[in-house]
Amino acid sequence: MNKTQLIQSFDPNGVGAQGTLFGLPFDTETADLVIIPVPWEVTVSYSAGTAAGPEAVLNASPQLDLYQYDIDHAWKMGIAMLPIPEHIAEMSDKYRALAANYINWLEEGESEEERERFIAVPRLIDKAAEEMNAWVREQTQMLLAKGKLVALLGGDHSTPRGMLQAMAEKHDSFGVLQIDAHADLRVDYEGFENSHASIMHNVLKLPQVSKMVQVGIRDYCEAEANYVMHSGGRIVSFYDHAIKAQQYEGKSWQAICQDIISALPDKVYVTIDIDGLDTKLCPNTGTPVAGGFELEQMLYLMKQLVKSGKEMIGFDLVEVAPGPDGDEWDGNVGARVLYRMANLLGVSQKRLSFND
Repeated sequence: MNKTQLIQSFDPNGVGAQGTLFGLPFDTETADLVIIPVPWEVTVSYSAGTAAGPEAVLNASPQLDLYQYDIDHAWKMGIAMLPIPEHIAEMSDKYRALAANYINWLEEGESEEERERFIAVPRLIDKAAEEMNAWVREQTQMLLAKGKLVALLGGDHSTPRGMLQAMAEKHDSFGVLQIDAHADLRVDYEGFENSHASIMHNVLKLPQVSKMVQVGIRDYCEAEANYVMHSGGRIVSFYDHAIKAQQYEGKSWQAICQDIISALPDKVYVTIDIDGLDTKLCPNTGTPVAGGFELEQMLYLMKQLVKSGKEMIGFDLVEVAPGPDGDEWDGNVGARVLYRMANLLGVSQKRLSFND
C-alpha cells in the first residue's frame, strides 16, 4: 500500500502492534522521518547496557498513545526505524570486552607487566568506532538524499558523530543544542578518540558547527570548564547549578529557555543524552548523575525552540538503557522523548503544524 492507503486503513486509537515503532503502519519508504538505530557502547566507562537502548525503545513504543494535544494528526507524517543492525551490535559486543579490560587496567594503575598487552587497544577500538561512524554517516546520507527527515537512536553518546558529519556536508553552518548531565568535552578520554565522553570535542572539529549550547551540565572536570571558558563564545554552557540558582531566585523557566534559544544560530541540531533528565526517569542509563530536568521541562524547551522559528535539522537520543530483568521503564521514557522530538522536528521542517 502507498502512504495514503496506509493512513486510511490505520486506526490511531487502536492497539499498537508489537515489533513496529509506535505501532505505526509505515516503513522506511512511506515514512517522512526515519530513525537510525545504533546498538553501540564500546567505550562506556561506568555501567553497560546502552547498546540495548534501541531495542528497548522499540519494544516500549507501541504502548504510547499517538495523540498530540498541540499537533493535529501528528502520526500521519509517518515515523519508521531502520532494522537494528546486527553487525554493529556484534562489533560492539566484541570490542566492548576488549575496552573493558583496558579500562580496568587503567583504573588499577597501568601495571608495567600488562602494558604490552594493552598498548594497542585504543587504536583497535578507534578503528572499530570509525567503521561504526562510517556506517551511520552513509545511512544518513542515503536518507537525506531521499528527502527524508533523519534522527538517531543510540547506543552511547559516541554514536551520532557520523550523522553530524553528514549534516555538516548538507548544511554550511549550524549550531548544536546539547541536553546532557556531562560536558563530553574530554580529549581522547581514556585514550579513545571516539569515546562517548569526547563526542562534543569531536563535533567541534567540524567547522560547520558555529555554536554549541550545552544545557543541564552537572558533572564535568576542570579541563572541560576551561575548554568552555576559552572557546571564544563558541561553546555556551547553561550549567544545572546555575539554572537552579536562577529559578530559586525567581527567574522563570520560560525566561531561561529564551536565553538558551537566543544563544543558538538559525539552524540547530539537537543531541539529547537521556541522563540530562532527572535520574528517576532514566535510572539505568550508563552514567547517571543526581539532578537534571523533568521530562516536560526539557520538552517545553524543545517546543519553544521550534516556535522561535529556528530550524531543527535533526536530532539524536542516546544513552537509554533497559533495566535488569527486562524492566521497561527507561525504554518507556525514551520512547516518549523520541516520539515528541520526532513530531517537533516535523513541525520545524513544515511536515506538521502546531494548532495552538
